[in-house]
Order: sequence, then C-alpha cells, then structure tokens
Amino acid sequence: MTDLPAPLPPPVVAGLPLTALAPMQDVTDLTFMRVIAHYGAPDYFFTEFFRVHSQSRLEKHIVRCLDDNTTGRPIFAQVIGEDLEQLVRTARELQQHPIAGIDLNLGCPAPKVYKKNVGGGLLRDLAHVDRILGALRAATPGGLFTVKMRIGFDDTTPFEPMLDLVNAHRVDLLSVHGRTVKEMYRSRVHYDFIARAVQRVRCPVLANGNVTSAPRAVAILRETGAAGVMIGRHAIRNPWIFRQCRELFHPPPALQSTTEPSSLPATAGATSPACFRPTFADVRDYIAHLYQATQTPGIPERIHVSKMKKYLNFVGQAVDPTGAFLREMRRAESEAELFRVCDRHLLPEPAHLIADEPYEGVIARPNCETPHPADRGSPETISA
Repeated sequence: MTDLPAPLPPPVVAGLPLTALAPMQDVTDLTFMRVIAHYGAPDYFFTEFFRVHSQSRLEKHIVRCLDDNTTGRPIFAQVIGEDLEQLVRTARELQQHPIAGIDLNLGCPAPKVYKKNVGGGLLRDLAHVDRILGALRAATPGGLFTVKMRIGFDDTTPFEPMLDLVNAHRVDLLSVHGRTVKEMYRSRVHYDFIARAVQRVRCPVLANGNVTSAPRAVAILRETGAAGVMIGRHAIRNPWIFRQCRELFHPPPALQSTTEPSSLPATAGATSPACFRPTFADVRDYIAHLYQATQTPGIPERIHVSKMKKYLNFVGQAVDPTGAFLREMRRAESEAELFRVCDRHLLPEPAHLIADEPYEGVIARPNCETPHPADRGSPETISA
C-alpha cells in the first residue's frame, strides 16, 4: 500500500493549476453546474453536501447531478455527518453512481451545522475526525477520497494535527478555506496557513477563500504554492472565471507538479489580450440564460424571481459601484420588473466591461458579510 495520493481525474488543460467550483448549498445543483459549464467549466465540480444521519437517504436532486451529468467534467460527491456507520453506508451508496470521489465536509461554518458537531464543528474533536477519516478511507478502496476543511474552529490549534491526519489517512485532495469556522466570512483570509498545508501534506491542495477573479487566483497561487483554486460564489458573479483562470495560467513549457509555486511562470496573471473580458451585454445574456435554466414547471413566477435575486445579489457586485442595481433589483416582484431593472443598467452601454473585482462596499449578503480592507472589500460568501 502506497502512502502517495491517487491520481486525480485529468483536468481541462494538462499542466495548468487546477480549478474547482466550491460546493454551495442550494446553489450547486445540476442546473447551475450546466450553466457554469456553458461559460467555461472548472476542472472539477463538487455537489452540495449530502446530509448523513441514521434516517438519511441520498437526496434525489443531488443524485441527479451525478446520474445526469452532462457538463463533461468530473463531480465529487460531498458528505457531511459524524455517524461512522452511516457515513460508510452513504459512501458505499454513492459509489454506485458515477462520482469522481467522496469529499468530506469539515468546513461548513453555519452555526446550525457546527452545533450538531458536523462540518466545521468536527474540528473541535480531532479524535473523532481520525475515526471518520479512517472509516471513509476504508470505504473507498480504489476510489478518490478528498476533504474540504477550515484552518480551525475558534483558533488554529487543530490545524497542523489535522494536516497530519490528512497524511495518515492518505487523503487524495485537500481543499483549505483560509479562515477558522468562527471567522465565517468576515475576516481576512489567512493564505499563509494554506501555504503551510501545501508544505505539510502529501496530496494536492486547493486554495479557497476570496478567490475573486482570475488575476487574484494567480496571486493566491503564487502566495500559497497551491495546486489550484476552489472558487465559490464569485463564480455566480462571474461564470467566465474558470475560463479566465485558464487563460491567465499560461501553460509552462513542460508538465510539472502544480503543487510547486514554480508551476506558474513569471508571465502568469499579466494582462493578456487573449483573456476574455465580459461586457454588460454578456452579463445580460447570462442572466437570461440563468433565469430560463432554473425555471421549474409549476413554480409560481414570484418564487422563481425570488430565487433569481439570490444569484443577482452577487452579479450586482460588479455592475455599478453605488449598488443602485442591487437596490432596484431587490424590489422587483415579477419577471418583467426584474428584467426592466437589468435592461436599465446593462443595455445602455452593452460594450462596457464588468468590473474584474467586486466593487468595494457593494455587499451581496449584508447580514453575513463584512468587508475587510485586506480582502479588497469582497469577502467570499457561503460555500460549504
């Protein structure tokens, strides 16, 4: 038995740093994955988490992501729970479906989650994490087993012992969100801890947290030496972000380990005429595409408009620096009203380029996020 991680599925372009869409509850369903793939798929998708407990069954709408996957990219199935027997049962059931691997959620910072001692709450009990990792590793013989974690619960004390468990149980890919659970999304991201993970674990590491743009992804990779980036809700704002990342990750002259900082040549991230820059017209097209793709027969229009507002909260961060689009959009109650707002803000200057970064102070979810100067005023939003 080797202590080395198993090979990951082939990326879109060999030799470039990896990209992944972060798992997000009530967002990363099959429809959204397909929309993202339309504009430029990441190397890997991750499902929203399967809740695991004694009464749980595989949620049908998440299973559909796996069985009806037409994105052309591999999908990892994420699980969340603490019951060893039920986690093993669920992992075995999921392996009857076309999955890239099993991903364990050790990072969800929602209080209603961590208070149940699951997600990020498990970082308070590394002895139990040790048992869970051992059970899931044994339950995935010949398959990929991955972990998504934060750097601690209320402090970073468990960080390095947790990394040692990742090595001990031969985890194949580690995604690290560079904040503690209690920091949620309100603090700066501690990329130095992600860099420490890169140095300590044997598997590839994906850097997660405030990956707001392709140039920012390049900077984070340089700072951390990570194998790639995992991007959450900034992909809602900019569905072209994975395409842009590949365009800025200029391929090195020969294939080399993406866990090394040197995998990015000195020119990576420089302004390039080949890098796609979406316009207001592109954003208007994306909104119409997303609206049509997410419609469900029998669902009242006002309910669907309300769902669309959750996406547009993020899109609006790059439309205008005053937040006027967001204020007007949030008042819309019908499809016609919603698209009148979009047309009023996007169509007068259709060739205008959208902002690369979210405008400072324009917050998608005011109750959950606080801008931090070190993070350019655009905190990463909830991703499990």
